Amino acid sequence: MEENNLKSKVEAVLFVTSKAMHPLEIAQILDEKEEEVESALLDLMFDYSSRNGALEIDDEDGYIIQVKAEHLDIVEKLCPVELSPAVIKTLTVIALKEPIRQSYLKEIRPSAYEHISELLEKGLISRSKDKNGRSFNIRTTKKFQEYFKLKGDIKALVKKLDATADLKNL
Repeated sequence: MEENNLKSKVEAVLFVTSKAMHPLEIAQILDEKEEEVESALLDLMFDYSSRNGALEIDDEDGYIIQVKAEHLDIVEKLCPVELSPAVIKTLTVIALKEPIRQSYLKEIRPSAYEHISELLEKGLISRSKDKNGRSFNIRTTKKFQEYFKLKGDIKALVKKLDATADLKNL
């Protein structure tokens, strides 16, 4: 296959995927040799970095086209933050019990540590060391309130929830 044609096809795969992909996966999709796909990926990475645009190809854990970090604020204004149901449940516990100690949150939501990382990255929560310096206190941020279009005290808003909501099982 002609090199530029392969590079275009690899770029198309990276453009439509929502997860980082490894060269072998791309090679299988395109029915190409892994070495040729790796070469096309390196060429693409060079192309993206040399034109100094808003996009880049990240290769940290596979390859993916993404917006450069300095432009993420623009993207967040246009595209809502996507959160999995499990992360939303963890965020709900934080909002209802804030400030909440990270160690206590871990007891309530065993998968909380990975969720905390994602929520911190998206700017929806903040954390600070507690008095003893052994754990963190976690609370929601202004961005959380803006994202969910909340005004006022979170605890007051909770009272407005339907009485049938089972918040204890979050």
